[in-house]
Amino acid sequence: MAGRVRQIRQGTRLHRQLTLGCSSSPAAAPPRAASASARKATELLRTFDIGETDFLLDGKPFRVLAGALHYFRVHPDLWRDRIRKARQMGLNTIETYVAWNAHSPKQGVFHTEAGLDLGRFLDIAAEEGMFAFVRPGPYICAEWDNGGLPAWLFDGGATEIRRNNERYLDAVTGYYEALAPILVPRQISEGGPIILVQVENEYGAYGSDKEYLTALTGLTRKIGITVPLTTVDQPTGDMLGAGSLPTLHKTASFGSRPLERLATLREHQPTGPLMCAEFWNGWFDHWGGHHHTTSAQDAAANLDLLLSAGASVNIYMFHGGTNFGFTNGANDKGTYSPTITSYDYDAPLDESGQPTAKYWALRETIGRYAELPPLDPPSPPTSVSVQDVRFERSLPLWDVLDLLGEPVTHDHLPSTDELGHYSGFAVYSAQTPKAGVLSFAEIRDRAQVFAGRRGIGVLSRDHGEKMIAVPGAVDILVEDLGRVNYGPRIGEPKGLIGPSTLDGDPLENWTVRPLDLDRIAALTGKLRHSDLITADTVAGPLFAYATFDATDTDQDLFLDTTGWTKGVAWVNGFCLGRYWARGPQRTLYVPAPVLRPDGNEIVVFELHAAQATVRLLDRPNLGHTES
Repeated sequence: MAGRVRQIRQGTRLHRQLTLGCSSSPAAAPPRAASASARKATELLRTFDIGETDFLLDGKPFRVLAGALHYFRVHPDLWRDRIRKARQMGLNTIETYVAWNAHSPKQGVFHTEAGLDLGRFLDIAAEEGMFAFVRPGPYICAEWDNGGLPAWLFDGGATEIRRNNERYLDAVTGYYEALAPILVPRQISEGGPIILVQVENEYGAYGSDKEYLTALTGLTRKIGITVPLTTVDQPTGDMLGAGSLPTLHKTASFGSRPLERLATLREHQPTGPLMCAEFWNGWFDHWGGHHHTTSAQDAAANLDLLLSAGASVNIYMFHGGTNFGFTNGANDKGTYSPTITSYDYDAPLDESGQPTAKYWALRETIGRYAELPPLDPPSPPTSVSVQDVRFERSLPLWDVLDLLGEPVTHDHLPSTDELGHYSGFAVYSAQTPKAGVLSFAEIRDRAQVFAGRRGIGVLSRDHGEKMIAVPGAVDILVEDLGRVNYGPRIGEPKGLIGPSTLDGDPLENWTVRPLDLDRIAALTGKLRHSDLITADTVAGPLFAYATFDATDTDQDLFLDTTGWTKGVAWVNGFCLGRYWARGPQRTLYVPAPVLRPDGNEIVVFELHAAQATVRLLDRPNLGHTES
């Protein structure tokens, strides 16, 4: 391998014309955390520009060495640890998307507390000596629910998104105006870390509306963003041409054949620095598939080629994190495939923030082109004992429905979006006049059918199932498994999609109860005093409850889901996300900051059946891989 890499590096010299003289010198010194007065005296004069051949920091050539780290996928108490490890790998910049729908789950609100405190995240990056590259979308893809677009955008029927559409751009304007107080004062010219902002995201794969890109660019400038603006697209002529404007600096996204891809990018961006704004060094997983891994040596060799050509880079992902709660997205290219809870991505830092072999391989590569900072002293080895506890108490779903939401009766079959319920679960009920075959236009995304509250079958979107024989009145527990984040099905409503028929005749008069699982605290309080579990198994749908003590609250844990079928888990009210026996992942990540020394509470919403054993591990199991 070493000989092959040397040959590649020698061959790279033949391709130096790609760079138009782009600097491959070590990165300039990043900003240092300082007092407000010191920043005003010095850093206000800092500049970041796009030159003829290079990015220019204070007028001097600068190579962006960035790593992707999504604040909304990492517990906020762990942001500093992850950012510091990025710097120690040799990076000088943190890149993050902004998830519009996370900040604005309902129209008219914009949350910035706790894990959504983007300002604090950027401040920590600056304190750790890092610059920031911010990608606010409004569409981000990112294997994130609905590609980051709020579901309420589509209320009242389909609207044109990612187009020069007045209704859509009015909503985007509100979003950008809410971001302005966070981003504008944190630009490099104001003493902050932000050096680049991206407009849209891989737009050339979706559309070519130049009026839309012009409007979005104008809006970005109007709110006060003055740093250079970029776009990113896969390096094909069609996508690079459709996805940008002459006033925006084009970058590319790829994970292999860097010289070829950079050459294509250079054809469409004839001046300025070359940049791979998404250097894919891993991949994501879908339920029912395998856990994707990629070679650390191959990633390092490709990064070496890219850097030897003088290009800047953003490693996607540096640290993937977790799709906590109901935040995962999905693909649908003929078959609906939801993304799993873990977003480990086989990244240099794994899901729990531990350096992998890829971390060390990429650090060594970066060290050939930039000065590496010293590593923190290694922590003393620790071990967390595997714990086995039992579910102590449980409550059937049917016994707590009133605690989770109010039923609403309709004279037609509504989607959950029509009810303003945009994620999770809902219970549909119908008083069918007779036995027969119940049919729907579509299931989005999974429906458990009960008669007399006894399960009679499951309809799954990914299997194309839309009808079931029923003996009479039914209750249907419907799960939104994650909204499509890429392609034409973004924004589609969830729930049971009509028309609904019984033996071909219209079936109307539905009662729907959206389940508000944010009420987990009240539910946990009721579980503490519920019936004791004496059997070795539990039958769902039910909520099960267990407690455990943590021997070391500074250590992450992993909840073993082996022996459970399908559901959602919480620890101390923090939603870890979904589990499913389909795999590949067999554990759920429990961040150390959610733990307490005594009396930690586990709540599991099991949809089918599970062993009554709860096992807590000290390491993950993300499932089988393909060789």
